[in-house]
Amino acid sequence: PMVFNPRFAASGLPHVMVPIDAPPLQLEAIIAGLRAIPNFGGLAVTIPHKMALADLCDTLGTAAELTGAVNAVRFDSDGSMHGDNFDGAGFVAGCYRNGFDVEDKTILLIGAGGAARAIAVALCEAGVNELHVANRNRKKAENLVQLLRRKTSFNGATAVALAGCDGRGADMIINSTSLGLKEDDPLPLPLNDLDEDTIIADIIMVPAETKWLTAAKSAGLKVHHGRHMLDHQMELIGKFIGAL
Repeated sequence: PMVFNPRFAASGLPHVMVPIDAPPLQLEAIIAGLRAIPNFGGLAVTIPHKMALADLCDTLGTAAELTGAVNAVRFDSDGSMHGDNFDGAGFVAGCYRNGFDVEDKTILLIGAGGAARAIAVALCEAGVNELHVANRNRKKAENLVQLLRRKTSFNGATAVALAGCDGRGADMIINSTSLGLKEDDPLPLPLNDLDEDTIIADIIMVPAETKWLTAAKSAGLKVHHGRHMLDHQMELIGKFIGAL
């Protein structure tokens, strides 16, 4: 609400966003009630409801299918409910807004969890040349690559083991893991001998300056902060739910 309502007011839009306290055990009943309200267009979804709401949707976008989670839901006039996940699209939009065009680039994505899946889908749809998915459990990376091939028809994705991965040749290296949330976390990947034009990206928002980003700056590398992923998906979510 603190993001959308000032935008509605400034644009003269007849909308309002309100916080809804939805206890998990009552979620299904609450959603059934919202679906029955003719002038309720949609909602933004936060923890702990992202996966549960995905199960309640009639249709899902590709990113939501691969992650099993939604962060926005739209109600159509026929009562149907459509969900999608805009984390990845927000990340890519943030890249463009900050001067990095991912099209035809080689990207190394560290991690294969929910956030990685959303980002991977968005990168494939944005036209990257190569996407390398590195994970401690290589099987999880291989599963993500197979999903991308089935869902997006993108054949430029490969799975690699994180151990021994050096990141050389990548135009951007993205940390989509939780490494960096704690001060004593190890770096997701060593930053030795990278090309000077390599961009080091993190999706962690707090702390804004993770140890990995600080190390990248010290090495003279460009960095891309986690906050951009959130900042640049607000417009996408607003349009998806019909509010903007």
